Amino acid sequence: MNARPLALLASLLLVLTLAFTLAGGAAADTLRIGIAEDPNLLDPAQSGTLGERFIFASLCDKLVDISPKGELVPFLATAWTLSPDQKQLTMTLRKDATFHDGEKLDAAAVQFNIDRAKNLPESKRKQELAPVASVDALDEFTVRFNLAQPFSPLLAQLSDRAGMIVSPKAARAAKPADFANHPVCSGPYTFQQRIPQERIVVRKFPNYWNAANVHFDEVQYLTMPDAVVRFANVQSGQLDIAERIQPTDLARGQSDSRLKMYTVPSLSYNHLHINTSHPPRNNTPLAQNPKLREALDLAIDRKALVQAVSNGVFLPGNQLEPPTSQWYIKEFPVQGRNIERAKQLVKEAGFTTVPVNMQILNATLDLQVAQIIQAMARDAGFDIKIEAQETGTAVARYFAGDFELFGGLWSGRVDPDGNIPTFLACDAGQNFSKWCNADFDKWINAARGTSDFQQRYDDYKEATKIYLADRPTIPIFHQVWVFAASAKLQGFTPYVDDIVRPVGLSLAK
Repeated sequence: MNARPLALLASLLLVLTLAFTLAGGAAADTLRIGIAEDPNLLDPAQSGTLGERFIFASLCDKLVDISPKGELVPFLATAWTLSPDQKQLTMTLRKDATFHDGEKLDAAAVQFNIDRAKNLPESKRKQELAPVASVDALDEFTVRFNLAQPFSPLLAQLSDRAGMIVSPKAARAAKPADFANHPVCSGPYTFQQRIPQERIVVRKFPNYWNAANVHFDEVQYLTMPDAVVRFANVQSGQLDIAERIQPTDLARGQSDSRLKMYTVPSLSYNHLHINTSHPPRNNTPLAQNPKLREALDLAIDRKALVQAVSNGVFLPGNQLEPPTSQWYIKEFPVQGRNIERAKQLVKEAGFTTVPVNMQILNATLDLQVAQIIQAMARDAGFDIKIEAQETGTAVARYFAGDFELFGGLWSGRVDPDGNIPTFLACDAGQNFSKWCNADFDKWINAARGTSDFQQRYDDYKEATKIYLADRPTIPIFHQVWVFAASAKLQGFTPYVDDIVRPVGLSLAK
């Protein structure tokens, strides 16, 4: 296919464009970050992509954050306690946090945000906060979450978009679509400009509670879908740091004195999400016949795939948790390719050739993975047509359920509840294929109701057994995040969530 050469040509033109645009280099008070995806909805309640989470690191503080390795740590909430029956979570808030519009961030603002995330029609946070029955502002800076039943993942959910706090005044004054284009939060930077498929610019918020550790007046997020281009722009000095560099460029970057390379194991998974139940695109052989989904799974040589795209750095996977996780169900290990069995299943399903349309983002890794799967699956009788699209179009169609097979990435969460039911629970905010299994939901809900590790593990084992058998999604591997940065960039630590946090970063003179 011609998508890869065309994408590379467009990306190389972008290098030249940026070289002219940024000729002479940006001022020392500007941090330039290269990202793979074009952010779209800059409202934590409506957001659904990793690219948007990058921008939120500048714009929207959260109640809870994570450490570089994934432990939960205080942020806007400085302390919290859980009641003995695990049905009330009480948080103490910072007293010095202010929204970008000058309004105070207090318990009433948190109460408003949780209600909004649960009830806004466009919200994708509803399932994440479903057990929260109500929120009380006990005093100006103390807030209590009242749960309908114990919900062990709550703190982990509040460490991501469900816990990001936007200005109630600004959110009330704007339509959801308008607010997503001009967000007002309380983070270290304020929103300034968005040029779709090119850049987002944010400016330092002078009244930020931790302003002493904010060393850049401006941050520019530059969208570059091609990892080769992102790497080249860091080498040339047009970017200060870039995420998701190809592992195949790791050694080259380590030998370049202008750069410093960083790696960290991720919580992510790359998977093939199959539209089994969302009409009309579910009226396909792959959607309707589980034998064909099993055949596609068995046609993929995961070890060979990760060797080809990452020099073996990525981890082959078959579950929605990586093999390195304590939540990985060891009783269901990754199996090798079985092309003869795959062929037999295709024959049993009554096909000699199985047509499949596969949608992906027009990004380097996505294209490589899709083309390798296309070739592997061809041996079993699958005729996969790859449809590569720019981020906004691909994501909009995906969210609308307008896909047959979507090759995508989930960046991962620290609690398995943010990984396993995300696309599969009946009422999940990102269940775009509408697959629904009552037994799966039963085990997921049981895991949410206990904090005992072994009990949760056993519950996830039962849930995993169900989705592995029916294959509404087929996990294929888990990435290791690779960053390339200028050797002058100081204060950077890679996080397991892939997000570059601008607070604390600076450039050496």
